[in-house]
This record gives sequence, C-alpha cells and structure tokens, in this order.
Amino acid sequence: MPMSLRLARAAWPAFLMACLLELIVFAMVDPADVHWMGHELSLGRISVYSLAFFLFWAVSLAGNALMMLLNCSTCPAVAKK
Repeated sequence: MPMSLRLARAAWPAFLMACLLELIVFAMVDPADVHWMGHELSLGRISVYSLAFFLFWAVSLAGNALMMLLNCSTCPAVAKK
C-alpha cells in the first residue's frame, strides 16, 4: 500500500476526531479564559482555537498511526513468524 494512502487512512479519522474534540472542549471552555502556568495567554480566540485543533489532530493522528502499525500484518516489526 502506498505511503500516501496509509497517511490518508490515518489522517482523515484523526481530522474528524479533532473536529469533535474541538466542539466538545470549546463548548465548555472560553478561549479568553485560558491560562498557561498561571499567566493569561496573549493569543486571540482564533489562535487558541487553531492551536488546540492542531494539537488535537496531532494526538489523534499519533493514536491512529500506532493502531495501524500494531494492526499491520506485513510490517517487519510486527510480522508473525
């Protein structure tokens, strides 16, 4: 399977999960009230939304990639002998 197809298979569900997490988190949290280590962030609302979305996407993508690696029967690292 081509690498681009494997990446798409991991990235698309991760994107959808990031969208869902963004909706859930920011339904309860106001980005203007977010503090980091006791200090108020100097970022605007859109910046907080964007950074959080990409963080959620990266974490979801890492989980999907790990699941695909562990599920891969042809990968040398997990091939059954």
